[in-house]
Amino acid sequence: MTSPIAAVSLNDPIDQLADRLGASFGEYGFAVVQDHGIDQDLIARAEELSRAFFALPEDVKRSYFIAGGGGARGYTPFKTEVAKGYDKKDLKEFWHIGRTLPEGDPLADYMAPNVWPTEVEGFRETFETLYAEFEKAGAKILSAIALHLGLEPNWFDATVEKGNSVMRLLHYPPIENADGAVRAAPHGDINTITLLLGAEEAGLELLSQQGEWIPVQPPKGALAVNIGDMLSRLTNDRLRSTIHQVRNPEGERARHSRYSMPFFLHFRPDFEIRTLTSCIDDEHPDQYPDSLTAHDFLAIRLKEIGLM
Repeated sequence: MTSPIAAVSLNDPIDQLADRLGASFGEYGFAVVQDHGIDQDLIARAEELSRAFFALPEDVKRSYFIAGGGGARGYTPFKTEVAKGYDKKDLKEFWHIGRTLPEGDPLADYMAPNVWPTEVEGFRETFETLYAEFEKAGAKILSAIALHLGLEPNWFDATVEKGNSVMRLLHYPPIENADGAVRAAPHGDINTITLLLGAEEAGLELLSQQGEWIPVQPPKGALAVNIGDMLSRLTNDRLRSTIHQVRNPEGERARHSRYSMPFFLHFRPDFEIRTLTSCIDDEHPDQYPDSLTAHDFLAIRLKEIGLM
């Protein structure tokens, strides 16, 4: 079965890229992006170091858990996060890396300093490099989105400058006793756009407007990219933040771990999310007349998923 989700290359002509991404994001909220410019050797090294961290003893990993930190930095233990509207904790553990701000930066009130595990050699250098590469790829995708929306190609630049973006290293351990829980229950992402590495193994699915679960399984090394709630709100849902899940594997695959690395690209904390006038007309009245800052939106949603 051919996937209905657009598969594009960032080397495509920008007008063609904007049209294909816009159509796929409008209908499915997802697209597959190849030729994204992130070095495959860097990706392989990051995957290796992620596996090395999660293989550390439980007490070592938990020493990097920051109580009261909302999961923003460091380690979040297995079965902590819960999808909005669900009571079973997701079957995953993760590590968060955020933006490193210069000392005295006024946005430091919104972004905690990173912590780095000393047990994994090269961890900080590798993931700070990958963070920067994710940002570059995200900026190209946002330029195409801007053109699709009839905006200047650099419109999003100022909105995400020093954004509160987070890179998550994810580990879904082998399934032992799920007890009704799943690796990632159906949810929408909070942020602007998500760029995901490591989705080539079956399990990631999106919920279509017709109520069908559609697999999202990009080629190895490619990105699965989806719209987050912040951008959906900004565009009056013209670009859709789609419910998606990571279902539990069956049979032999249930005895294996799953690893992935999503990059949650965020607006800057003080950016005011106000519906674009170009996305409002008689057929599409403004569904979000009250504006709010990206920071306030994030705080509300983190409480809903048990991280604050």
